Amino acid sequence: MKETVSFEIEGRTVTFETGRLAKQAHGAVLCTCGDNMVLVTVVSDKSSGDADFFPLTVEYVERFYSTGRVPGGYFKREGRPTTDAILNCRLIDRPLRPCFPEGYNFDTQVVATILSYDGQYPINNLASIAASAAFHISDIPFNGPIASVTVGRVNGRMIANPTHEQLENSDIDITVAGTKNGILMVEGEAKFVAEADVLAALRFAHESLMPVLNAQEELRKKVGSTTKREFTPVEIEPQFRAMTEAYLRPLVEAALSERQKQTRYGQLDAAIRSATEKFIPQQPSELQAQRTKELGKIFEDLKYHMARRMIIVDGVRIDGRDTKTVRPISTEVGLLPRAHGSGLFTRGETQVLGTVTLGTGDDEQKIDALEGLTLKRFMLHYNFPPFCVGETGRVGAQSRREVGHGNLAERALKMVAPDYEKFPYVLRIVSEVLESNGSSSMGTVCAGTLAMLDAGVPVKGNVAGIAMGLITDGGKYAILSDILGDEDHLGDMDFKVAGTRDGITALQMDIKIDSLTFEIMEKALAQAHDGRNHILNEMEKTIRAPRGKISEYAPRIETIQVKPEKVREVIGAGGKTIKAIIEATGVKINIEDDGKVHIAASDPEATKKAIKMIQDICAEAEVGKTYHGKVVKIADFGAFVEILPNMSGLLHISEISHERIRSVGDVLKEGDAIDVKVLEVDRSGRIKLSRKALLTRANVDA
Repeated sequence: MKETVSFEIEGRTVTFETGRLAKQAHGAVLCTCGDNMVLVTVVSDKSSGDADFFPLTVEYVERFYSTGRVPGGYFKREGRPTTDAILNCRLIDRPLRPCFPEGYNFDTQVVATILSYDGQYPINNLASIAASAAFHISDIPFNGPIASVTVGRVNGRMIANPTHEQLENSDIDITVAGTKNGILMVEGEAKFVAEADVLAALRFAHESLMPVLNAQEELRKKVGSTTKREFTPVEIEPQFRAMTEAYLRPLVEAALSERQKQTRYGQLDAAIRSATEKFIPQQPSELQAQRTKELGKIFEDLKYHMARRMIIVDGVRIDGRDTKTVRPISTEVGLLPRAHGSGLFTRGETQVLGTVTLGTGDDEQKIDALEGLTLKRFMLHYNFPPFCVGETGRVGAQSRREVGHGNLAERALKMVAPDYEKFPYVLRIVSEVLESNGSSSMGTVCAGTLAMLDAGVPVKGNVAGIAMGLITDGGKYAILSDILGDEDHLGDMDFKVAGTRDGITALQMDIKIDSLTFEIMEKALAQAHDGRNHILNEMEKTIRAPRGKISEYAPRIETIQVKPEKVREVIGAGGKTIKAIIEATGVKINIEDDGKVHIAASDPEATKKAIKMIQDICAEAEVGKTYHGKVVKIADFGAFVEILPNMSGLLHISEISHERIRSVGDVLKEGDAIDVKVLEVDRSGRIKLSRKALLTRANVDA
């Protein structure tokens, strides 16, 4: 039976509908707002719960018919997910994941299909809230609902779910997800915004979530409050837990006191192997597989509680630091002779090599998205090979994690990239994570800054990033600066903040508890500010400002301005003219509709030659000026002389000489090079030339 619920956000009506579409899914909600429609279905397998983790997958399916367009490419159908689709999958997944019961490891899938899109409204938020609504009305165990909203700020006014046009004028672009109790996830960017303003935006976001959460509760009541399927986590036999915990506790305690990651991991591996060898053979053969899995759970629980107790009670972290100290930092620049810029950033056991390549207009990335074809001039690509954590694994296509971490670092750094008009280069930053033990994405931000400074990119400021953590027992809590990988895994929060000394440029937060209070967020932002400035101080000991010149291997780009009406002449029919210039000089040329022409080459002489050829094409005849021209056509009444490329004027027979001439052919022939003076350019652009104006009687008599 069809049921609908409507509510308003920023004066726009949003509607949830269920019971009409995709009725065999365990939950299905169609969410609409204006011309935007997204169908979200959720299904959770009822027969497979043996995984050691929660296998939740989210698919964000973009259909080009939703915007009335045919996909580009040879096959003319949608292919693999775009980068934006992957990022939207993550935005849906991250706040949902903490809302399922501990131990619920049944295969669960969310599919969000974009059916109609106006190109303006943030439809990813409709997909996110529809996913929560679908889970909430289903029989799948779910501790929701949750909601998400994007916040912008235009001229000091906060806006919920701003349009693309509003975001272009906004200094904040942050997506926030949460429950009625508090915030679950944050992802976004800002234009050097102060911590207090970011906190105000988060408070505004949380208030904006309330109508969405209330609407989901109303929809569940209308559907009839479907009974959630029974789920009880498997209980471990108390006697087995007690004896294995007693054996493992001193081994885990000794391992957690080891400050070096690989040594600590080696001792932990030895501890679980020893316990397995001691206890599993004693179990009945039919229970050994189950007991092995239970022993792993006991081991993980023990690590979790012991590491957290060290921090909450003793105030000592796994590597011996207090809660605010940042690990030792070292930095280098100029490591790679052929890269246009390179920087190595090492913080504790996290090490990232950043590189910068300066490209021309030909290197812009063309993206065929639902919004249409867009061009990208600033790119950051993040690589996380398995060796960086001492493991083997697949090397090849980017994982969703790599896409997400790269996007966060790109958000942080693109804010300080110079304006294209002042520095007409395409910038590509590549992050190679060489070692990882906590926040390689923030290490990428720091390495990227070093590489841009080394490349001579005139950045608007230096950017650093830091990852903050949280350990709480419900009463006491500790905020941790510069978290380790283990503190991320065992802790309650991963809060990454990047920016300059002037303000925040990007932030991302995920939590594993029910929600986060604004008191904790305020303290975390303040502590992150201090840590970020400390990291900047360490980086600037190596390099503080951009180098005064770019690499000798980078293309030199010169920009000239021609009249917009001359652009077609420079390009020529079918690109013939511009191709001829490129072939003759070896340069790269990018010409814009407003008449800006960017010429790139490693050889300055080639650039000069190309500029002259373009200027000759765009030059206009000046009255009174002398030109060295070539006769291109003979007529009875005179000769046509080309004085500039593709520009000829008439040299009348009476203007050839002071003497009377019977036939033009007696004096001139096609191909002759002669000097002529421009006498007149009429309104139609016709040019009148004279040769005799340059000749004196004496010259003639001689």
